[in-house]
Amino acid sequence: MKTNKMIAMILAGGRGSRLYDLTKNIAKPAVHFGGKYRIIDFPLSNCANSDISTVGILVQYESILLNSYASRDHHWGLDIKGGGVYVLPPREKDATGLGVYRGTADAITQNIDFLDQEDADYVLILSGDHIYKMNYDKMLKEHIKNNADATIAVFEVPMDEASRFGIMNVDDNDQIIEFEEKPKNPKSNLASMGIYIFSYKTLKKYLKEDEKNNNSDHDFGKDIIPAYLNNGLKLMAYRFEGYWKDVGTIDSLWEANMDLLSDNNKLDLFDNEWKIYTEDIVSLPQFISDDAKVKKSYITQGCVVFGNVTSSVLFTDVEVKQDATVKDSVIMNGSIVEENAVVERCIVAENVTIPRNFKIIAKENEGILLVTQKLINERLGNKK
Repeated sequence: MKTNKMIAMILAGGRGSRLYDLTKNIAKPAVHFGGKYRIIDFPLSNCANSDISTVGILVQYESILLNSYASRDHHWGLDIKGGGVYVLPPREKDATGLGVYRGTADAITQNIDFLDQEDADYVLILSGDHIYKMNYDKMLKEHIKNNADATIAVFEVPMDEASRFGIMNVDDNDQIIEFEEKPKNPKSNLASMGIYIFSYKTLKKYLKEDEKNNNSDHDFGKDIIPAYLNNGLKLMAYRFEGYWKDVGTIDSLWEANMDLLSDNNKLDLFDNEWKIYTEDIVSLPQFISDDAKVKKSYITQGCVVFGNVTSSVLFTDVEVKQDATVKDSVIMNGSIVEENAVVERCIVAENVTIPRNFKIIAKENEGILLVTQKLINERLGNKK
């Protein structure tokens, strides 16, 4: 008897321009998070934990590092017979001449042959730049039980923030009756998480039709979902109540790292029931000296701490030297905070050296500051 096979497709091709220099040379899903992880570890680990064995990663912008990283599918236990992680870049085809993905829906359209090859019954569409834990198998069971054509994961947001999201308006049975993209006057607070399950046979038909439409943006939110609704197909909302964060900005990336330190941390990276898997980093153990003062912080392997670290996340191979102070900050891989330097409310990019006696502090009303070596050099130059 044929089982219901669901293929996951992770959209991982965005530029991530709002993360500035962090995504200058790498795709946003490959950005480090939480000390030892990369952002894409979360949807990949969710797939592994949900018993989804076949995952396609649709890459485009600055994809070399992401390609090599994601192809090591053994990190997530996805290197099994009949499954695996497949990196799917845009392809130039005779019929279209395309060499890029024109939108989220077009990315799937260009890979219909992959879905056909894998004999998909259902397609799970995911974003590669969200931090969360989710059991996709539970969502699929709800999709099948409701006999839905599509099921969309939704997350309740504060009503005063709802205008920032795509909003799903539902009836008493959580069937979606209207979709509004960033409405000025939202009717509900059910925000789309960009996580969709589609019954593949129907989706394939709509994607083929959308491909021929020259007026389409070839986007799920703008085109495919409205087309489903306009034609009376059954779309259901799947309410998600766990931790979820879109880390598409410097502030949101900082907030997600700080959330790890919260007493009410819903993400809980220490949960053995739903592990987040990542690459095995070859680095020395952490070292914290007798003179160091560390409070409520993540200190990853390879870190050497002689100074003061409070409410901060230190990524692999970070050094905090004598009498240096790091507070409410994220210090990325290989960076060094020299003697008597002060860093507060910042994200320090990889391999940056904060000079001796240098202070860089972001005030609460100014947002989080991304500290790069270029910024340090500019400020030193200004002082001269």
